[in-house]
Amino acid sequence: MTRKIAIYGKGGIGKSTTQQNTAAALNYFYGKKIMIHGCDPKADCTRLILGGKPQETVMDTLREEGEEAVTLERVVKTGFGGIKCVESGGPEPGVGCAGRGVITAITLMEEAGAYTPDLDFIFFDVLGDVVCGGFAMPVREGKAQEIYIVASGEMMALYAANNICRGMVKYAEQSGVRLGGIICNSRNVDGEKELLEEFCDKLGTQMIHFIPRDNIVQKAEFNRQTVTQYNPTCNQAMSYKELAGKIIDNDMFVIPKPMTMDEMEDLVVKYGLLD
Repeated sequence: MTRKIAIYGKGGIGKSTTQQNTAAALNYFYGKKIMIHGCDPKADCTRLILGGKPQETVMDTLREEGEEAVTLERVVKTGFGGIKCVESGGPEPGVGCAGRGVITAITLMEEAGAYTPDLDFIFFDVLGDVVCGGFAMPVREGKAQEIYIVASGEMMALYAANNICRGMVKYAEQSGVRLGGIICNSRNVDGEKELLEEFCDKLGTQMIHFIPRDNIVQKAEFNRQTVTQYNPTCNQAMSYKELAGKIIDNDMFVIPKPMTMDEMEDLVVKYGLLD
């Protein structure tokens, strides 16, 4: 059965980098069949998998040529390891609602039969920490069953993760979506691992993996590749392999218990983030 996963996180936290590196590890090390549906209007959720090639988006095709032009052959591209990639795209700058584009693109891909049953995983890579309107669609309508939040030991990343959990709770009962855990994309903050572990404990979830900071990620990106493609034997590739294995084996799916603002303040003060 295909597992449908949505990846959320504060803008700039490394959400798309983490998602693509995890997908590559799932494919390379475990032989999983993957599809990535990018739901960010910037349409950069698949660039490492596709070797940096620009991808024609669903919304651009729909706007310029009409619905009949939105075919799988046109908008779905295959990249590293046979991973299928599609980007929702967005409206013209300053016009329309990007969230509506997410709804439209997912619906069109469903109708076209893009989400085939032979896929092991479908990843929805969703814009920043926005969990309202169209960007909440993977959660609200049960398009994704599992949510993973990318965070770090930085104050704003924690606030964003807590806010995403608030949005999840609103829809969890009706859609069945559950939180699979927090992925810490380390920023080398003092006490970061301990902070994230306490944060996860208060939410009632797990820190499913701690990804160390390593410049090889940037080197791979400069070469338009995931770390696994760039150097599959390096320590960072092994870290993404470990994360991929934990996702495969994960059986801890919860409705989170978001912290109050007072609880968040106490936590960040305890770890010196307001100094």
